[in-house]
Amino acid sequence: MSEAITTARPYAQAAFEEAQKLADLKGWSEVLLSLAEAVNHPEVREVVASPRVAKSQIESLMDGLLGSQAKPQQRNFIRVLVDNQRLPVLPEIAAIFESLRAEAEKTVNVVVDSAFELSAAQQEKIVSSLKARMGREIKLACKVNKELLGGIVIRAGDKVIDGSARTRLGEMANALA
Repeated sequence: MSEAITTARPYAQAAFEEAQKLADLKGWSEVLLSLAEAVNHPEVREVVASPRVAKSQIESLMDGLLGSQAKPQQRNFIRVLVDNQRLPVLPEIAAIFESLRAEAEKTVNVVVDSAFELSAAQQEKIVSSLKARMGREIKLACKVNKELLGGIVIRAGDKVIDGSARTRLGEMANALA
């Protein structure tokens, strides 16, 4: 995994710099995420990894996946990945690109797991608290996880705030043991 990230970083940085020059971070993000999802598909992964498939065929496949809306710079970027046999690290490239984009746009993606559906007011309270704490715009995604029993778990990048009843009960069990 760390080798893939090391390999992906310069490509993600190059894509990010090109996207900034073109003032199209969102467009590049969409292209990279959709192609990363495609490359993760088992059938596409098999074709991409096969030494029997010519680079020109892989390039045609990726070009077809890009669609007609792709910009020439995006097509060239994918061509470079094909030529250097770097398509398998496209998911890592997309992930690094997304973190660079979030940093540039001063945003952070936050995932909130809760035992029950959160109301709009609760979501707004979480967003405002995190915005004050992190000094960034918050993009909130909420998921229901019945295993938590109660409370919430907030994940923002590498930060985790665990206020779930399940964790509290585990801590109590450890204290009593």
